[in-house]
Amino acid sequence: MGSIGLDYYGLMSLYLPLPGRQLALGFVLAVSCGLTFAQTPAEQEPANSRLDAELFYELLVGELSAQSGDSSAAFSLFLDAARKANSARLYERAIQVALSADNGEAALQATRAWMRASPGTLDANRYWVDILINMNRMPDVVAPLKREMGLMVAADKLALIETLPRYFARAADRKQATVTLEQILLGETLNSVTGPLAWAVIGQSRMRSGDIPGAVLAARRGAALNPSSAAPATLALALLQTSDQDVEPIVSSYLLGTATPEYRMAYVRYLVGAQRLPAAYEQTVALNTRYPTFADAWLLRGSLEAQNKQSAAAEAALTTYVNLRGPAEGELEAQEMDRPLVTALVLLAQLAEQAGRYDDALAYLKRIESPQDVIRVGARQASLLARQGKLDEARTLIRNLPDDLPQANRAKIGAEVQLLQENKKPAEAYRVMEAAVLQFPADIDLKYDLAMMAEKAGKPETMEQLMRLVIAAKPDYHAAYNALGYSLADRNVRLPEARQLVSKALGFAPKDPFIVDSMAWVEFRSGNTAEAARLLQGAFKERPDAEIAAHLGEVLWALGQHNEAKAIWTEGLRLNPDNETLLETTRRLRDKP
Repeated sequence: MGSIGLDYYGLMSLYLPLPGRQLALGFVLAVSCGLTFAQTPAEQEPANSRLDAELFYELLVGELSAQSGDSSAAFSLFLDAARKANSARLYERAIQVALSADNGEAALQATRAWMRASPGTLDANRYWVDILINMNRMPDVVAPLKREMGLMVAADKLALIETLPRYFARAADRKQATVTLEQILLGETLNSVTGPLAWAVIGQSRMRSGDIPGAVLAARRGAALNPSSAAPATLALALLQTSDQDVEPIVSSYLLGTATPEYRMAYVRYLVGAQRLPAAYEQTVALNTRYPTFADAWLLRGSLEAQNKQSAAAEAALTTYVNLRGPAEGELEAQEMDRPLVTALVLLAQLAEQAGRYDDALAYLKRIESPQDVIRVGARQASLLARQGKLDEARTLIRNLPDDLPQANRAKIGAEVQLLQENKKPAEAYRVMEAAVLQFPADIDLKYDLAMMAEKAGKPETMEQLMRLVIAAKPDYHAAYNALGYSLADRNVRLPEARQLVSKALGFAPKDPFIVDSMAWVEFRSGNTAEAARLLQGAFKERPDAEIAAHLGEVLWALGQHNEAKAIWTEGLRLNPDNETLLETTRRLRDKP
């Protein structure tokens, strides 16, 4: 080997810089070792490699050609070397060189040679299939895949069937891919062992190609072969999201057996998404009973119970979830929490707050360690302190929250303003917002918020001045046009200008129910009561809201439809019993004759 080594290094110095030489040498040595060990049983004395001088030189030049971009020469050299050495590694290298040059025909040539040299080689067969699919020659893959399955025992056959979707995932023609899959799996669909999985794979391909009825049929046939098989049941669960055909019996039948908790949980989530909450709750309770340590089900159960006002049960379920999920209470702060754990603690805090247990609610919130939620959680803590008469302490808490995250300062200002408004301190809230506008003069949203506060504080001139500054800075800020137009209409002044402003807002957002509400108010102030009623009825249907209910009720009242007005106000109060506009409207009009 000495002279070969000299030739090798001389050739390397001519063609490649040092990194390329190292790569080529590494490959050739790897092949050399592979050829040696492939020929040497463990119990025998080590034999010399079959990599003679001629083959070594051929591999070297092939690798140098590949490194220098001459893929055609590299392919020919590697394929010739593979044939001489009958080496799977060299056949693979030839295929890889051809594929890297985007030469599918050459890759097929190398694969065909490999298959002839070693009949029954599964790796060669899989390369053949993969290349044909990439070349969109899907009918040609049927025979090799059937041949491959014919050589397998049942367990290996199932493993191959399970991987088939990955073979065809890159197929451009999904319908042709489905037809090809069905041809490959036709014989397996009749087998009670492989049939359920084969039908599930066919159904999955049909669903991807848009053939939902065909996918449903595949799920039913697979389940008929074996109702306890996970594959058709999983397909049926996926189809529940896309089909109005009844595949739920397949899921229900599978749930009677050994379905995993993850599968059961996926079905519960489907029921929640379909707004079938009683059924979802029933399934969740069953899941808790059968798998009491499966944490996610306890969180969902607690959320459903909280929604149904079952406070004690919800608190017990959520506490179970927290205990299953994490370390002891004092250790939770040592790690950043994921969203579900944060959600559970926030829900527990809300339940404690609703029960008047403010200290417990604060304790739950203090256990949350989540940088992205620090402002939101801090604001809730501040609100709880304020409800205990500790408003100054609450404001200090908000101001001391970290502000290293983007928009944190802005969020802290919003939290403090909301806190002050909730605690009937409008003048102080206005001063905080006014200072914020001076601190962040380029923040258009702050100016808009200050303008809205000025309106509520009885400062219409200031409101108008600020809104015009917002519009000048951002001419497409449709909320500013809407707010200013509504303000003029509500004060019953400059109605033509109010109409222009609201029309401008509608131009940006023609279906926004709140802007439609503003235009209805312009019509009402202009004496077009019937048109106002029509607009408001459409807006309330699109977005049931207490503010829109207040306006619709007043317009109906003006039309003499007092019973209808009262019904709308009642609906509005159900939506938001504290809405100031609605409360003022009902007080003003209910007692009028």
